[in-house]
Amino acid sequence: MSDDVSRDFIRKIIYDDLESGKHDEIVTRFPPEPNGYLHIGHVMSICLNFGVAAENDGRTFLRYDDTNPGKEDEVFVRAIESDVHWLGFDWADRLTHASDYFERLYESGEKLVELGLAYVDSLSADEIREHRGTLTECGRNSPFRDRSVGENMDLFRRMRAGEFVDGVHVLRAKIDMASPNMNLRDPALYRIRHISHQHTGDAWCIYPMYDFAHTLSDAFEGITHSLCTLEFEDHRPLYDWFLDNLKPPHRPRQIEFSRLNLAYAITSKRKLGVLIDNKVVSGWDDPRMPTIAGMRRRGYPAAALRNFVKRGGVTKKDKLIEMGVLENSVREILGEVAERRMAVLRPLKVVLTNYPEGRVEMMQAMNHPNRPELGKREVPFSREIWIERDDFMEDAPRKFFRLKPGGEVRLRSAYIIRCDEVVKNDAGEIVELRCSYDADTRSGTGTSDRKIKGTIHWVSGDQALPATVRLYDRLFTVPDPNTVDDIMDVLNPDSLATVEAKLEPSLASLEPGEAVQFERLGYFCQDAHDNSKDSLVFNRIVTLRDSWARIEKQAMRGQT
Repeated sequence: MSDDVSRDFIRKIIYDDLESGKHDEIVTRFPPEPNGYLHIGHVMSICLNFGVAAENDGRTFLRYDDTNPGKEDEVFVRAIESDVHWLGFDWADRLTHASDYFERLYESGEKLVELGLAYVDSLSADEIREHRGTLTECGRNSPFRDRSVGENMDLFRRMRAGEFVDGVHVLRAKIDMASPNMNLRDPALYRIRHISHQHTGDAWCIYPMYDFAHTLSDAFEGITHSLCTLEFEDHRPLYDWFLDNLKPPHRPRQIEFSRLNLAYAITSKRKLGVLIDNKVVSGWDDPRMPTIAGMRRRGYPAAALRNFVKRGGVTKKDKLIEMGVLENSVREILGEVAERRMAVLRPLKVVLTNYPEGRVEMMQAMNHPNRPELGKREVPFSREIWIERDDFMEDAPRKFFRLKPGGEVRLRSAYIIRCDEVVKNDAGEIVELRCSYDADTRSGTGTSDRKIKGTIHWVSGDQALPATVRLYDRLFTVPDPNTVDDIMDVLNPDSLATVEAKLEPSLASLEPGEAVQFERLGYFCQDAHDNSKDSLVFNRIVTLRDSWARIEKQAMRGQT
C-alpha cells in the first residue's frame, strides 16, 4: 500500500488487519436507501468503500437498505446504480438488498424472543416515546416488557401473518431502559406496515428497523469493515449487542468517519425534497442540486468528484468544505480536456462597413491552446458579427482595453477592428456598432505587425447558432443552510439566470454532456434533457475563475 493511500485512519486499520492476519480479504459495502437520489455526501462513502476494497484486491457490495417501503421507489434504485457506475465503480455480481434477507432477519428476531431478549410491545408510538425518557432522565419499562417467551413468540408470528393493523404492536429488543445511550433503551426491531414493497411486493407486512437489518446484513454478507458516518457512532453499542447475542458466523467491525459537508449546499434528502415540492428546482437532477445526477447533468466530470473527496480526506472531525474546492477540482479536469469554442452570451451586433457584403471567410482557430494535437477548426467570419455587450463601453476608462468609440481591438483568430460609430434606439440604448476592419491583420497570415492590447471573442452573424444558456450559481446565500430554521429564507434569487446566446456553428455537433470552454466565459455543456435539433440548451458548468473565493472565505469565518 503506497503512502498516499495509507495516511487516513481507516486505511491504517485495514492495513493492520491484513498484516496481522485478522482478515485475508477486505469486504466492504455501500448501503444506500432507495428513497431519493444520491448526493455529494454519498460520493465520499462510495469512493471510500469501493476504494479501500479495490486497493487491497477486495470486494464491495452495493446493497439497498430497503426496509422502509413507504418512501422507496424503483426510480431511485435505477438512479443509484447509474450514479455509482458513472463515478467509475462496479459491484460485479454483488448487488443485494436488505429485503433479500427478510426471512433470515425474521428468524433472528424469533431467536431473540427465544433468548428472552426481545418482546412484543403493545404501547402506542406516543406512549413508547413517552416511556423512553430523555437525555437527562431514565426511561421506564413498558408494562408489556415481562410478557412470557411463549406469548411474545405467538404475537410475533401473528404480526407476520397479518392479523394486526399498523401500529398495534412492535417487536422491541430487551436491553436497558436506564442506559445513558438512548439507542439501547429497548429499540424497536420490527413494526407492522401493510404496504407493498418495491422489491418483495406483498410478501411481508412487517418490516425490520434499520439498525437490526443493517447489522445482520453486514454479517450475512461477510463484511469485514462496516464504514459509517459519525452519526452512527452512538449506534455502535447496539450494532455490537446484536452480534454478541445472535452470534452470526461472521462478525463485521463498524468504523465511523466524518461526513463530507459542502458549503452553500444541503444533503438532507428530506430538505432536498422540499426544494422539489416547492418547485424551487426542476427535480432531483436539477443542475443546482448537490445530487450526483444534478452535478452530472450540469457537466461536472466524475474524476473531479473523486478528486474532491480525496482532498476532503477521511477524518473523525466534522468539516464544512468550501464550494470553491469542488469547483476548482472541476476546473483542473476541464482545463486539460475541454476544447475551446466561441459563444456570445449577451450579443451586441457589429457591422463591418468596409467588409464585402455576402463574403464569408473560414478562420482557423485552435481547439486547445496547450494541446496542438487536438488540431484546429474552421470558424465562419462575415460582414456582421456578434460580440459580448460587456466588451464595449461608450465612456470607457483609460485602461479599458476592449472596444470603445475610436478604439481598436483584435477579434480572436480573425482581424483587428476599429469602432467608428455607435447606433442607439429611441430609448438611448446601444443596438449596433459600426466598425471597420484592417484586412492586413488576419491572424496567422496578416502582413501587419501592429500590436493591440485587447482581444475579444465573437461569432458570425448569419452563421451563428441561437441557444438558451443557463448560468448556474450557488443555491443558497449562507455557507451552511442546515443551520437555519427555514431553508426557503436563504435561497439565492440569482442561482439561475437564462440568456439567449449566439454560438459558433461547430457547437451543433457537440454531444449532450460533453464539456467545452466558451472562451473567456467559462466551461459549458449541452443539457442532457432539454435539447432538440431546433432548440439548443447549454448549462454553465463553472466559471473560469472563482469569483466567490473572497466572499466565501469571509462567510465561512463568520459561520465558525
